[in-house]
Amino acid sequence: MVRHVPHCGPTAAITSIEPIPLPIPGHRPAVRFVVVLTAMALVLWTLLRAVLWLATGPALAGWDNAAGLFGRGLGFDLATLASTLAPWLLASALLPDRWRGARFLVGLRWFLLWFVVALLLFGAVAEFTFWQEFSTRFNFIAVDYLVYTREVVGNIRQSYPVPAILVGIAGASVAIVVALHRVLWFSTAPLGARRRAVLAVLAFALPALGSAVANVDQMNASGNAYADELSGNGLFSFAAAYRRNELDYDRFYRTLPQDRADAILIELGVERLPLSAALQPVEVENAVAQMGPFTRRPRNIVLISVESLSAEFLGAYGNGAGLTPNLDRLAAEGLQFTRFFATGTRTVRGLEALSLGVPPVPGQSIVRRPGNEHLATVGEILEHQGYQINFLYGGYGYFDNMNAYFKGNDYDIVDRSDFPPESIVFENAWGVADEVLFANALRVFDQASVRGKPFFAHVMTTSNHRPFTYPAGRIDIPSPGGREGGVKYTDFAIGEFIARARTRPWFADTLFIVTADHCAAVAGKTRLPVGSYRIPLIMYAPALVAPGVDSRLASQIEIPPTILDLFGAAGDDHFFGQGLFEDAQLPARAFVSNYQALGYYKNDVLTVLLPKRRVEAFRIDPQTFAATAAVPDPRLTDEAIAYYQTASRAFRGGRLRSPDYPAR
Repeated sequence: MVRHVPHCGPTAAITSIEPIPLPIPGHRPAVRFVVVLTAMALVLWTLLRAVLWLATGPALAGWDNAAGLFGRGLGFDLATLASTLAPWLLASALLPDRWRGARFLVGLRWFLLWFVVALLLFGAVAEFTFWQEFSTRFNFIAVDYLVYTREVVGNIRQSYPVPAILVGIAGASVAIVVALHRVLWFSTAPLGARRRAVLAVLAFALPALGSAVANVDQMNASGNAYADELSGNGLFSFAAAYRRNELDYDRFYRTLPQDRADAILIELGVERLPLSAALQPVEVENAVAQMGPFTRRPRNIVLISVESLSAEFLGAYGNGAGLTPNLDRLAAEGLQFTRFFATGTRTVRGLEALSLGVPPVPGQSIVRRPGNEHLATVGEILEHQGYQINFLYGGYGYFDNMNAYFKGNDYDIVDRSDFPPESIVFENAWGVADEVLFANALRVFDQASVRGKPFFAHVMTTSNHRPFTYPAGRIDIPSPGGREGGVKYTDFAIGEFIARARTRPWFADTLFIVTADHCAAVAGKTRLPVGSYRIPLIMYAPALVAPGVDSRLASQIEIPPTILDLFGAAGDDHFFGQGLFEDAQLPARAFVSNYQALGYYKNDVLTVLLPKRRVEAFRIDPQTFAATAAVPDPRLTDEAIAYYQTASRAFRGGRLRSPDYPAR
């Protein structure tokens, strides 16, 4: 039975904003609801921070950073509470006095207390699992995941014992509320106008104060990425990511006069002229240089971007676990690039680079932005020269706006909804098993061959992703097999695909390019741990190119111009990337980024452009990729600015559009 604090006159009335009075004989004091919630949240968030710190390893986060990360963490927690408590304060200010003692409202308060406790516990569990996957607090990935609930919720249900977790959270919340029932009593005394005004003012002032004194950039205080992330608060960083999902380069980053940026890019061999205004219309190509080691041009090209395939998983790149026998064989029989890097940490960022050949602009990928149709993508350019263009995906392509982007750039889409039901032997939350995707890809390529059309296809896999489930009996790791099982199953599916393709009449004239959309994880002591961005690049066409190894430094934006060069098609001057063969003498560099840190890797130095016009630099060991803080080199800084600034302005100004669709 719920008990109420008796109202014995003005001096005995207990309100939600008064100090806790001395107990009256026979009665228990009312403890402020807001005070209890504040204490619970601070304790839980501090415990979560401690658990994540221990799980990460205090040595990785730096023992000398411990005091700072917990101190800054408390500051972020308080700033978060300043906003999250505002609705409670405002509701108290607006609640009519006649309702304050109503039984239904007292019951509702206890229910809301349970609900808030459950939410806090749920948030802690969610943050723990997110940290296991990404080694960061909630960020723009978490924001995106709210949009695509079908895949994300399905993935969570297939990866974790969700019912047991929810029951545990609900039960723990009940236990906490029962314990609080002994000390927490809700006031039913009326509130005067002055107290209501104070509560209303606090409801608006506290969030404003929290925003004024705390900024997500303050997380970056120690120089150790683990410690900086641990110091944050998940709700706070989530809100910041939501606001910063698209960053205006000119507003947040260091800039150069555009004519100076253009001159730098011209010196670096970028062919877009004039870079800040339009595309170069004509270029005399060196047909021999374009082909590099290829003995003749391919008629067809199949680009396979494998989900989350870090180079470190492949035996050809030094892994001794034997997870990739098929890819290792392709690397040995094909052309293997050993210093190839992903531009980002998301599938959409890889798709952007592999189709558009543009440095990773800050904020959200261009694949997810409005106004991204009829750009100068490799598919758009080839479609206007008579090639069949396909984007094939094992899931539903509405995810991450993939279908809209590729369809808007003249690709024919083939996704999960187009696969014959009898071909689907297995699927999970993200889509069909990779073997199903490749079987349907063969059908598409066979049809193009019958019609006599050369084809370019971009195939995006899904199986190497949590929950890492796949058909039974394919590999020696039972499903779900974790990351190792996902890698080995994808390798199996690619091996089967190549074996079946070898029986087709179009095989001898087809180049298969195998790479990744991004790496599996980018955890490290620096914001952009270069080694974690290394991905495989294998060009396999036994009738067209002899086996070899290429150690040129490059990144995903080199793929689009290289594809056009190998086809002998016009249009490679529309990209910021360099053809891997025709431009082999140009200074080698790579781009790595997250959604706000923009990296430029050249001459064993990583230059990083950051919001608030900051620049950092690190000396990178070419063998271990270990990073040592360095003074930024002015020339490398200007080169980084020239690339990122010009690419960002070109997209915003409509100057990344296809030459067949002039800028609006």
